[in-house]
Amino acid sequence: MRLWMRVLFVLMAGMPVAGAATLDVEPFVRQDMYQGVKISPDGLHYAVTAPLEDRTALLILRRSDNAFTARISGDANSVVDDFWWANNERVVISMARRQGSRDTPVAIGELYAVNVDGKQSMLLASPYGVNERAGIVSEYKSTFDQSVYMLDPLADDARNVLVSAMPVASDPFIRIEKIDIYNRHRARIADVPVRRADFKTDASGEVRFAVGANTDNVSKLYYRDARGQEWRLINDEGSSGHRRYPLGFSADGTLAYLQVERKAGPDEIVSWNPATGEEVELLRDAVVDPYRILYDLDGRTPVGASYMRERVDNRFFDENGRAARLYRSLEKSFSGDAIRLTSATADGRLVLLYVWSDRNNGDYFLFDTQERKANRIFSRREWFIPDQMPATRYVSFKARDGMTLHGYLTEPRGAVAGAKPMVLLPHGGPYGVFDGWEFDDDTQLLAAAGYAVLRVNYRGSGNYGRAFTDAGVREWGGRMQDDLADATRWAVAQGIAQADRICIYGASYGGYAALMGAVRDPELYRCAVGYVGVYDLELMHSDASSRSRSGRTWAAEWLGERNTLAARSPSRLAEQIKVPVFLAAGGRDERAPVEHTERMEKALKRAGVPVETLYYPNEGHGFYTQPHRRAYYQRLLAFLARHLGGATASAQ
Repeated sequence: MRLWMRVLFVLMAGMPVAGAATLDVEPFVRQDMYQGVKISPDGLHYAVTAPLEDRTALLILRRSDNAFTARISGDANSVVDDFWWANNERVVISMARRQGSRDTPVAIGELYAVNVDGKQSMLLASPYGVNERAGIVSEYKSTFDQSVYMLDPLADDARNVLVSAMPVASDPFIRIEKIDIYNRHRARIADVPVRRADFKTDASGEVRFAVGANTDNVSKLYYRDARGQEWRLINDEGSSGHRRYPLGFSADGTLAYLQVERKAGPDEIVSWNPATGEEVELLRDAVVDPYRILYDLDGRTPVGASYMRERVDNRFFDENGRAARLYRSLEKSFSGDAIRLTSATADGRLVLLYVWSDRNNGDYFLFDTQERKANRIFSRREWFIPDQMPATRYVSFKARDGMTLHGYLTEPRGAVAGAKPMVLLPHGGPYGVFDGWEFDDDTQLLAAAGYAVLRVNYRGSGNYGRAFTDAGVREWGGRMQDDLADATRWAVAQGIAQADRICIYGASYGGYAALMGAVRDPELYRCAVGYVGVYDLELMHSDASSRSRSGRTWAAEWLGERNTLAARSPSRLAEQIKVPVFLAAGGRDERAPVEHTERMEKALKRAGVPVETLYYPNEGHGFYTQPHRRAYYQRLLAFLARHLGGATASAQ
């Protein structure tokens, strides 16, 4: 990298700025250059996803000179959910939709295919139907069809892939089909005995497991020995009290691997012999669930799992196996950064590595297993220099009822020791989502502005076993909120936070938690920020219940009875808020409709609470466009600076 560029990036990423007057927000506003990367089976091309302002494109690059040879993208708000090399010349792409930067992409059941030279670009399947007229490659019909999801690229079949086809209906039954990636021909392979199912295939591409739930949301796991054999029920959550998820099969096909919930503590990974029923525990952490399953170079045989606590720790079923030895040798070279193999050539010589950490937004390296060399080929955001970013450390403490809570603390780089102004940053979700040891934009921005940032995995979060998640059932505004207050008091007692200079800020559920924090614990916080939040639980309950029978079940089980929710809705409790509030929302938000924010704003004004707002009618669940993201962070830093004293955004 040229010296002047490196100097520029260092300045942009932000040297220590505790007490600084202004901060450049541009590095945090800019989109990633690249996201997902996979190498072709023959090693001649890369498939790469590149985010644009309001959608994500898939690009094909020739490895010899990095020249672009093909591109495919959907319409506005579309995201490449995943992609697969079906053979050396053709890539299959699954599309998702995301209504905003904070929204979780949801695959819509739409598959495309394209050749490496850009030819034969084709819409394979879509819930909106595909027009079969000659010459039409991506035209919808006017009638609804099935949503189609990739299941297995079928490594030994260059022409077909295996998919699951889901009728466009509430709580549907799904069937397995094979689809020709050159002419869209589809053949029915199997039906399954449970609704809303996910599947796992064996090395030959045969569907062997189905796990799903009917309208009661009770998980059921089925297994069959081969195509045409009867499905047999392996686990029923209703009777066992826990869920089991299939991960794959051993290289010789004799064993299956399952992730199994336990009554207390985190999940374990076991081997299960379908012939004998014998089950053997392979991996289990004392605190956290498996974070990500690790696969052999074939991309389908499970060999271990990653665990996220103090950092990311890889563990293997067999430490002497090929993949384990490769991982261990690479870990020494990358000195503590997290490593994941994303893909490999068919001969196993070239392996694509993804490397990241709490200070590194993510780099891709190509590793030659014969020459033992790794070269960086792509970076998600190379303008962030890891050595110039503040580190994040794992913390743990007790809640008031004795439950152990876990979280992550990031402090300004180079700041003097002692208590600092702090921002408590509850994550969204809330259930099953969790904060981890990773690069987080808001955290890094706020630390660069001079704040300590505390992210807490309150009860209801994922990663700590089902019992920890279930402890958040019907605890919106209750014990989940107590956990955040306890975390704040812990930070003060530890000398991390200045007691009179703490704000609470969150997005989505985090926005709800921020406003409820101001309601329930007004003495703890100087201000509150809610970004694309939900503030009226009766409205949320009604929306969830109207979507499907399973949605009604979820709302009753996890939120509670509708007539109990007003007492836990900050929009109904605004008179208890005593600190200034900043609210931001998008008019096209489908996950947290703008009506929530509008009701919250009106309630605050009626109560005489100082409130600032920022609305963009054409944005969704988090702002997409660069000017809007810039304006949001400018307003956020200005608001926090008035109440906590940190940096404001520099003029653009």
